[in-house]
This record gives sequence, structure tokens and C-alpha cells, in this order.
Amino acid sequence: MPETTSIAHGTLLEKLVFGNRRLVLVVFALISAFLGFQLSGLRSDAGFEKMIPAQHPYVTKFLEHRDALGGLANTVRIVVAAKEGTILDAEYLETLRLITDDVFYIEGVDRGNLRSIWTPNMRWMAVTAEGFTGGPVIPRSYDGSPESLVGVEQNIRRSNQVGILVANDFKSSIIQAPLVAVNSKGEPLDYRAFSQALEEIREKYSSDKISIHITGFAKLVGDLIDGVIVIAIFFVVALGIMGGLLVMYTRCLRSTFLGLGCSVVAVIWQLGLLTSLGFGLDPYSVLVPFLIFAIGASHAIQIINATMLQQAGGASRADAARLAFRNLAAPGSTALLSDSIGFLTLIVIPIAVIGELAIAAGLGVAMVLLTNLILLPVLLSYAGVDQNAAERARVKQSGEPSALWAFIAGFAETGRARVAVSVAVCLAIFGGWKSLDLEIGDLDKGAPELRENSRYNRDVAFLTENYSTSTDVLVVMTETPPEGCVHYETLALMDKLQWQLENTPGVQGTISISDVAKLGTQGFNEGNLKWRALNRNQLVANATLSRAPAGFINTDCSMAVMVVFLEDHKAQTLKDVTGAVETFNASFETGDVNFALAAGNAGVEAATNDVIGSAQYQILALVYGVVAILILITFRSFTALVVILLPLALTSVLGQALMATLGMGVKVATLPVIALGVGIGVDYGIYIYDRLRFYLNQGMELSAAYLSAVRTTGHAVAFTGLALAVGVATWIFAPTKFQADMGLMLTFMFLWNMIGALTLLPALMRLLRREGSN
Repeated sequence: MPETTSIAHGTLLEKLVFGNRRLVLVVFALISAFLGFQLSGLRSDAGFEKMIPAQHPYVTKFLEHRDALGGLANTVRIVVAAKEGTILDAEYLETLRLITDDVFYIEGVDRGNLRSIWTPNMRWMAVTAEGFTGGPVIPRSYDGSPESLVGVEQNIRRSNQVGILVANDFKSSIIQAPLVAVNSKGEPLDYRAFSQALEEIREKYSSDKISIHITGFAKLVGDLIDGVIVIAIFFVVALGIMGGLLVMYTRCLRSTFLGLGCSVVAVIWQLGLLTSLGFGLDPYSVLVPFLIFAIGASHAIQIINATMLQQAGGASRADAARLAFRNLAAPGSTALLSDSIGFLTLIVIPIAVIGELAIAAGLGVAMVLLTNLILLPVLLSYAGVDQNAAERARVKQSGEPSALWAFIAGFAETGRARVAVSVAVCLAIFGGWKSLDLEIGDLDKGAPELRENSRYNRDVAFLTENYSTSTDVLVVMTETPPEGCVHYETLALMDKLQWQLENTPGVQGTISISDVAKLGTQGFNEGNLKWRALNRNQLVANATLSRAPAGFINTDCSMAVMVVFLEDHKAQTLKDVTGAVETFNASFETGDVNFALAAGNAGVEAATNDVIGSAQYQILALVYGVVAILILITFRSFTALVVILLPLALTSVLGQALMATLGMGVKVATLPVIALGVGIGVDYGIYIYDRLRFYLNQGMELSAAYLSAVRTTGHAVAFTGLALAVGVATWIFAPTKFQADMGLMLTFMFLWNMIGALTLLPALMRLLRREGSN
């Protein structure tokens, strides 16, 4: 039964809050109105630069040479396919021209580097009896006649773009659209608007003769942003499920409404503050509001449960709410501070999107501290809990414990405690062994954030199946002194590195100015294949490279590009390829030549994997360190530290094992969830330990004290874990795979943290606690 502490006593905070209840409500109402108004400015805030580790050496080099890389930076590919026949058709080519023109005028496209067979920078070159000749792939004389179509085919073949911008079977061609970081107005690229513009083009030109397939980071982000609406629907569904379950638990509509309402207020405050600070929501942090709601609901259940028990003991509404606040202020504050500071540790990862997620989560939990530990008790002091619900709680508390609670309380007895700890040790060993298979980065082809059958991944598969080069490109930047990129020694080293890379697993092929120089030498010698080699004569080398493709050499010839086409962007592929380049740099005498990594989407992802791999255990160490310090400060007990943290650690190990089993890599989308799971789970252990300590301090034996604890706080913890798990489990059916994966992971963590707190915590207490200690 609840304690009967005098209302006259209390902390200064308690006296300030409950001595000025109306003022507290007015202040909260004004803040809610202001931050709610701020929500009107909430925006999507996705960006290429936010997703990359800007301080990583690979990315530093990429950004240093970004202007010279042209279309090899952030690029979208629009594949225009003929459903019947080939691209050598006047109607198809006219449609392609119109699409190219429309893409040219989309805000955010780097128009000077736009490429398709219609753009002037798409040229062919050939060797004739008179020497070199060339021109645009589609000449000004083109008129759509059969004769001109024959000429276009010949020009395409001589441009060496078959398999690159033109499909191997000539049934489709690509419009390659590099993007700029800021638009003509100096504003960041709006990925949602850009994606919608592409979809308008798809809708406009798709027909029974033409199909359009679009790939690239910008399109992927646009699709993820479009999925936010669906995520919002799942949020509402989860809220409804949790509300229904909470009504079943409390049998009181008004306290349920107040508890969920305060959790929603916390979300409103969080989003309003983010907007006021100039932040927005990106596709990865859009899940944070639900996590904040879930954390808020967890603490709201504890407050409602404690108030109900106080009313069941005969306290008035105001006194019951005040005693609930007094009893839960310390453990609740410790749990929420652990959550907030733990989430903020994610800032140490030098990737902007994770840093912003950390700020969003940290702010949100801080708001829960105000809305659910202060506002909710004040509201309950007026509304109270339905008297019938309180009476029902009193009857349950005074009666015999149910078989379930008696069984759970048995984990505080020596025999069952030993079994529980032995099982936990076995699970930890198994989880640790299985987690050795956990990999860093993406483990699937296409975009793992989306389901395999999504339109985007089907478009990626179409491009991969019909072209010699994939969408996964890694760029090696060959750095030399000015004018040194055309020296024979440089070209020879590039050629040697290309041979090494082309014999590395996962590499489809490579292109560099070394290839251009070889073709030029062959051309100078009447096209004889015997002359396809590098020429030591510098004048010849200069001549062969005078028409090198745009984007392959910078203006002072101090950097030349080597493009490496990969079969996929799996973690092992990226590791093998970057390792081959680094080994080459270390093994060969390159002099003034440096092969710098890395640009292209695969190069950036390799850098991201490197950062995530280094930060994975650092983040867990920081989170656990913060939680440990706060537990020690609150309870001043090493035993408390062990019994609260060990169940959390077991969940972390088993969570990593689950990820390895399901083929989920550690990456930008999944690493934060590992840390968030620790923050959410610590609440359970803190509340149970605090209540258990209270009964122990009353002189009760451990088994009896734990039975009393589980019949009060433990009951609420069990319900919270189940309700949150059921609510978040609906995400498993979401259209975006990363949300489904997060739903599965969070469901597991909610349930396992709850099970660990209810069973392993008392078992550890039994084995560690000395008689008479607290």
C-alpha cells in the first residue's frame, strides 16, 4: 500500500509547484500556445551534406575537389526507356529531348554539367584518313529521317557511351543531372520539391511507349520524405493503440486523456523548439517525436498509477497527486536526465543528421521532464483518478497476488535468481558470439532504407541490369603538382592502379584519362590496336588528352579523376576497394603523385562506414557512462548500478545479435536506435529499484519487498513495456524498410528491457545484496 507521509513535508520544488498550481497551468498554457504556433514553420530539412561525415579525410578531399568533379558528386540519373523497339526512333528521341529540356530547368540542377545524348557536351571522336574528327552525338543536321538515325547510332557507338549513358541493348538512355548544394537564390536544395519535379516529369512523359526510371541520392531522400505522411499515420495508430490499452489498465478515461495529452504536449514543445532554433525534420529524425511520445507515456503511466494508489489509500485528489510527485520526482528525473544526456552523446558522431537527431531527442526528453513530471501531477491534482478505478486498485492491492505477479516475485528468491542469472549469462555469451557477425554499413543492393520492391529499388535494378556501369561509383582523385596529371609517370601509375582495382572483388570496371591517352595514341596511328598504349613522348600525351572529357581533369591539371564502378555498395565491397587503393599508395613509389580517396556515392558511404564503425562502441560507452553516473548520484549504491545496468547491457548485446541475424548493418539509420534503446530501457529499472528500495527501508525482507514493488510500480512497468511494444510493432508494416526495421528493433528493446527489469534485476539483487543493506 502507498506510504502515508505527511503532506506538510516536501521539497522546495514540490512546494513551488503545488503551492502555485494555477500559475503553473497558465505558464504551461502560454508556452504551449507559443511553441504550437512555431510548428507552422516546421519544415523538412534533408541534405546531402548532412548525411556525410564532413571531417573525414575522404570527405575532406571530396569537398576540396568538388567543383572540379562536376557530375561525379551528388547526381541523379533519369533513365528513359523505350518499351518497344530501340532509342533509334524519331519519336523516342524527341521525347528524350523534351525531358532533357525539362530537367535542365529544374531548380537545383547543375546545368553546365547536365548530360544526355542531346546535350552539347556529349561528343564523339573518330580517326579518319584526314586525322581526328568528331562532333555532338546528335548533330544540328539531325531531322529524324532514317538516314539521320543511322548517323546518330554511329555517333553513339563512337562516343564510347554504350553501357554508360546508353543501354547495352539500345533500348534506353540516361539523362545524368548533377546537383548543386544551393540554388540560384542561395537557398539549400529542397529535396522534396526536387523529387516532386522529377515525379511530374515521370507522370508527364510515361506512356505505353515510354517508361522512366530515376535513381540518385536526391530521389531517395525525396521518396523518404514522401513517406513521412505514412509515418504520421502510423504515429496516430500507435497513439490509438496505446490509449486503448491505457484505458484498459487504468479504467479511467480522464487520467488516460491527461497522460497521453501531456505526452503530446511534450512532442509539440520539442518540435516547436526545434523550429525556433532553426532545425527541421529529416527522414531519419522524423521517428524521434514518436520516441518522445513513448517515453512520455511511460512516465505518465507511473504518475497515474502512483496517484491511483494514493487515492485508493484514502488521500484526496490534490494530496494523492502531490504524494505521487514526491515519490517519483527523484527516480523520474534521474531516468529522464539519463535519457536526455545519453541521447546528446550522439553529437560526438561527426555526421550532421545524427547530431540533429541527438539534439531533437535530448530536447524532447527534457520537455517530458516538464510536461509529465510537473504538468501531469498538477492536472491530476484537480481531475484526480476515477474513484471506481481507485477502488478497484485498492481491492487488487489488498487481495492475494495473482499467479503472474507471484511468479515474477519469485525471481527475488535464491533458487530462481540463480537460474535467471545463469540464463542471462548464456544469452550474453550467445549474443556476444552472434554479434561478431554484425557488419558496418549497407548489406543489400539498392537503397536499404526502402523495401526491395519499392519503385526506387526497381529503378536501380533496371539500370544495373541494362548498363555496364552501376549506380555505385567510387572516385579516386589523382593529385599531382600543377600540369603533372598528364605526365607519363602519372598516367602509368593510374594505369597500374586501374589494373589492381579491376582485379579486386566487387569492381565492374574503371575509367580514367589513362584510358583516354591510350585511345588517343591508337587514333594517331590509324586506329591500330597495337598502339593502344601510353606514349612516353610528352607532346604526344598532351595531344591525346587535349579533348579529355569534362570533369576528368581540373583547370590546372593538378588533379585527375579515376572512376571506379562497383557491383554494389555493400560494406565489404567498399572495404575491399578502399583497401586496395590505400595498399597501392603504401606499396608503390608514387613520388609527387597521391591517389586520394574518395568521392562518388560509394566513396562517401565508405567514409560514413568508417566513422560509424569507430563511433559504435564509443557511443555505447558514453551512454552507459552517463547513466551510471546519474544512478550513483541518485541512489549512492554500487548494487543499484549493477542491477540496473546489467539488464540494459544484455538487451544491447541481444539487440546487436538480432541485427546480425536479420542482416541489418550498423549505419546512420540504425546506430542511434542502439543508443536510444538504452535510454528508454533505463526508466524501467530505475522505477522498480526505487520502489524496491522503499519497501526494503521499511524493514521488509527482499522477496516480500519485491512482491510489493511488482504489485505497484512493476505492474505499471509491465504494462508500459507491452503497450509501447504493441504500438511500435505497427511500424513493421510501414512501406519504408528502415522504419520497419526500427519498429522491429524498438519492439524487441521495449519488451526485453521490460523483461530484464522485472526478472533479472531482482535476481541480481538477491545474489549481490548483503542482508541489512539497501
